[in-house]
Amino acid sequence: MPKTHSEIFAANTVVFPLTVVALAIAVLIGDGCCAFVSLCLGRGEQEKAHRSIGNAVLLCIGASIVLTVIYLVFRDGILTMFGGRVNEETFRYSQEYFFYIALGIPFYMFGQAMNPIIRSDGSPGFAMVSTLAGAVVNIILDPVFIFGFHWGMMGAAVATVIGQILTAVLSVWYLCHMKAIRLEKRSFFISGSLIRKFLPLGLCSLLSQISLVASMAASNNMIQKYGALDPIFGQPQYAQIPMAVVGIVMKFFRIVISIAVGLAAGCIPIVGYNIGAGRKDRAKKLFTYLLLAEAAVGAVATLIAELLPMQLISIFGAANESSYYTEFAVRAFRIYLCLTIFACVSKGTFIFLQSLGKAAASTLLSVVREMVFGVGFALLLPVFFGLDGVLYSMPVSDLLTFLSGAVLIVLTYRELDGKRAGKRALEEQI
Repeated sequence: MPKTHSEIFAANTVVFPLTVVALAIAVLIGDGCCAFVSLCLGRGEQEKAHRSIGNAVLLCIGASIVLTVIYLVFRDGILTMFGGRVNEETFRYSQEYFFYIALGIPFYMFGQAMNPIIRSDGSPGFAMVSTLAGAVVNIILDPVFIFGFHWGMMGAAVATVIGQILTAVLSVWYLCHMKAIRLEKRSFFISGSLIRKFLPLGLCSLLSQISLVASMAASNNMIQKYGALDPIFGQPQYAQIPMAVVGIVMKFFRIVISIAVGLAAGCIPIVGYNIGAGRKDRAKKLFTYLLLAEAAVGAVATLIAELLPMQLISIFGAANESSYYTEFAVRAFRIYLCLTIFACVSKGTFIFLQSLGKAAASTLLSVVREMVFGVGFALLLPVFFGLDGVLYSMPVSDLLTFLSGAVLIVLTYRELDGKRAGKRALEEQI
């Protein structure tokens, strides 16, 4: 069992991007099928709708099995690629954690792929409950397995997989009781033409997730490289600290971004309704409120990170850690999250653009954020600033993404300018 929390978090930080790879494939299938099913239902093409879902199920199962085999066969090489060799302890814990996580990949991918499909059947509430149920079970079982049974990293992984299994089981139950679509035996006959139709519709989701993986891989490798050159973190007993701390900071950041995404996602049906009704003035007003709300969320998160870093660190357990851990964690929270307000506003803008039918522009900016700015600055800044350069890569990327997105904000306001417009004119513009 790991001696400190930093060893657990370091291993988790190494493995996390590999779960995002699985998520990327799942959303490629799920989001693509969801969009295609919605189109089919709108046209009254029930046959294509139920067959596309059956094909999505088979494709997801097949892809998840292939990915699991790849992960298990090439485990050590993959972990090394994602910065797992900061020290021997971290690598060993990463191996243990990743083994069980890899075994759960089929359940994880199935649950994530079916989630948007369940929403397309008119049950967003069930989709949310199935995801939350898995997360709650994971949270409850984590301390039981880790501290009660003394299973260490294995306990954390097994708790995660059990939560994923629950989500997958609930998804299977729903597929057997769908409202608008009834799956039949022939739904599960493979159709290459159907797969070729719905997969491209999920490409935007795939690119967004894969670009995030590239950014995390770059950061992890730079942490490993420049941490080894640091006079303190170059020592084996402290080598895992930077990797663990960055993982913790990213957990907090993802919570904040989830709130930002929730605010923006809630606007999508309202925007669609008002645009369809020719009320661009209302859509414009909603866009203003959204930007203000996103800025408020980002500002609060930034203040918490800047003023209360010690309290945040204690939430993730710092009782058995060295003073080096605490000092670096405080610095990381304050640097990494200093421009979170820009990240929230950018995320809200991207999702709002999707609701206006501008998914290509939104996806392009998301990919630029991670692949160009995220990867680029994670590789460049450490050359000049050492380990701190990895920390500064985040706010610099957020600032440049915001400046790039500001152009789209101005253009969106211009497009939404005017109190009323006929439906026909709007449809031609969007």
